[in-house]
Amino acid sequence: MTTDTALPGTASDAAVRVTALCKTFRVADGFFGRKKDFAAVRDVGLSVPKGATLGIIGESGSGKTTVARMLAGLLRPTSGDILITGAPVFDAKGRTTAAGRTAAQMVFQDPYSALNPRMNVRSILAEPLTVAPRASRQEIARRVAELTDQVGMAASALEKYPHEFSGGQRQRLVIARALARKPQVLICDEPVSALDVSIQSQILNLLKDLQEEMGLTYVFIGHGLESVHFMSDRISVMYKGAVVEQGTADDILHRPGHEYTRRLIESSRAQPFKTR
Repeated sequence: MTTDTALPGTASDAAVRVTALCKTFRVADGFFGRKKDFAAVRDVGLSVPKGATLGIIGESGSGKTTVARMLAGLLRPTSGDILITGAPVFDAKGRTTAAGRTAAQMVFQDPYSALNPRMNVRSILAEPLTVAPRASRQEIARRVAELTDQVGMAASALEKYPHEFSGGQRQRLVIARALARKPQVLICDEPVSALDVSIQSQILNLLKDLQEEMGLTYVFIGHGLESVHFMSDRISVMYKGAVVEQGTADDILHRPGHEYTRRLIESSRAQPFKTR
């Protein structure tokens, strides 16, 4: 199995390119509160062509969510480079760039905590649009209506509040908000793990449809292999902050080369995720 973490394609068509990415946290060590460095992410390199999906799997604590937050510009790397559609996410001083704030958006794991309970849906979806340059009220209203339609929500949802929706409906709204400023890349951090099994396939199929319709690129983070296999062209396996194996989705599921990957498959009894 190849050790190159890039999907098929060239550097010029990469929507996401990560080089030597590292993140170290200063954490307490022992009763007396001494500090030590903890390497949460170690020398990760990734490349995802436009319109493709890279899945990242691993157990809790493997570093996959830390990678996701850095890709989305929410967490500053200790070292390494992140390019989204060719532009850096962070500048030389570690500040998020304009491209980093717009080109990639994150779909969070928990739709219950990702939406402001004091705002109705219209306000939630309009909020990221208010910072767009020269966006008129009419333009914002049109975009909000378009977003609700794209994720399969009725126009009547706009005046309701998050607590009035099911988990699956809330996740649709989380996706709609992430799409508000027309990003080219979505970073999906376990977007169905908090949902009932009966709803998970609906959200995954929605993501697939949106990707085809809008030409989106996904980095899809997951704990197990079922949903990641369904969504991904290629999968990277993370263990203790490093990528230990990668390959096509079918190779990882059916012909794993690393013992850790084999343990993940055995623990989840992974089968291709059945949808539609």
